[in-house]
Amino acid sequence: MKKEKKVQKNLTLIYWKGKKFWLGKLVENPEIMSQGRTLKELIENIKDAYYQMTLDEVPADYRTLEISV
Repeated sequence: MKKEKKVQKNLTLIYWKGKKFWLGKLVENPEIMSQGRTLKELIENIKDAYYQMTLDEVPADYRTLEISV
């Protein structure tokens, strides 16, 4: 079951071409890495990985609130 993606955030993707796939990881979350046959597929896979890592145990009816720290 995919969760609804309500939060939009700009992140920085570091990417490079391997022998068979495009590979990449997020600067802000370097533990989130993925690959794709095309750059477009890599971007989609990175987005999916980001949402899985950040919203994995969050209920489907979550809310967001922007705060300053």
